[in-house]
Amino acid sequence: MNVMIRIVFLTDSQDLIQEFTVKGHAEYDEAGKDIVCAAVSAIVQTAVIGLTDIAGIKINHVQEDGLLKCSLPQQLNMDQRKASSVILRTMLAGLESIQNGYPNLISIRERKVD
Repeated sequence: MNVMIRIVFLTDSQDLIQEFTVKGHAEYDEAGKDIVCAAVSAIVQTAVIGLTDIAGIKINHVQEDGLLKCSLPQQLNMDQRKASSVILRTMLAGLESIQNGYPNLISIRERKVD
């Protein structure tokens, strides 16, 4: 079986996540009953809400069926950098937990950017 959900994190030289992309569907079950897709969506959506509503960061994001891409602005103050790091590393930990349970359905990669 091919991996259905692909997640890519772009991190900077300080190992801070600057951008992430989530693509695809798990196809674990039919639409509306797919617990893997629902879990991934809940974690990712919660992180986006945390970045915007809790940390007050004006993120750039695109959301369509089977795609969510989110990037942080270049200029963040120290509090926003700390908050975004905690939120996004927590999201990553949650996604890795799901991946451990369903390794054939989720692929997570981190890439370094300058």
